[in-house]
Amino acid sequence: AIASAGRGQMHTTDLLRLHVRLQQEADGGVWEAAFHLLDPSAGHWGADGTDHLIRHGNTWLDLRITSEAGKINPNIASTGLLLAQLRATGSDMHEAQALTLNIRAWRFPASSDGAVLPGGPAAYVAAGLPYGPPGAPFQSVGEQGLVLGMTPVLAARLIPHLSIYWDDEPVVEQADPVVRQAMMSVGNTFPTGGMARAEQVVSIESAAVDRSGARAFRHAVIMKAPADNATAPVRVMEWDIPEGK
Repeated sequence: AIASAGRGQMHTTDLLRLHVRLQQEADGGVWEAAFHLLDPSAGHWGADGTDHLIRHGNTWLDLRITSEAGKINPNIASTGLLLAQLRATGSDMHEAQALTLNIRAWRFPASSDGAVLPGGPAAYVAAGLPYGPPGAPFQSVGEQGLVLGMTPVLAARLIPHLSIYWDDEPVVEQADPVVRQAMMSVGNTFPTGGMARAEQVVSIESAAVDRSGARAFRHAVIMKAPADNATAPVRVMEWDIPEGK
């Protein structure tokens, strides 16, 4: 019994050691991708969603850089664009209209003249929720899941197309098909931009896979610093493990 318990503890220790090593590899992969993003030579990686496979000993790194410029910022998006995005992600018109008002009310629970808007604090109380709209910008895209009427299924469809770090309208060339559909529905003129604009704010996905099949993941959002900032070429905006990993 003592020998069996000892073997079990050693196995657990080995698994913990493997997990820590792979997580460090995944973290290092984020910085390797950032290095290639900043590299102006032929080694440059664009923010185009391409998978880059790199081998480090017995570990494979799968790295991907995508631009945040093609996403919708719920803190600045117009009511029309929010509505169109909800429709593009599968909500019917009635549901999309209600959620659009509630997303707006999360930021502005009352109008400029003090009138309470639909989706304000009273609506959360009536729904039996222990919180209400803060009257402040979203601090993360995950907060969409707290908006009144937002189900986990709806949030899972919507969140991949949102970013709180891109402080402009989505750039047409960088938008995915779902965001483009919403943009076309609104019919406004949206900004265009070259690669430099697309690479201003990016997300990096890093997966480290051991030959045993064990794996670890890291997701990061980084922002390029101004060209004259040589001490800190990038700023980390998010650093977490992707949901469900």
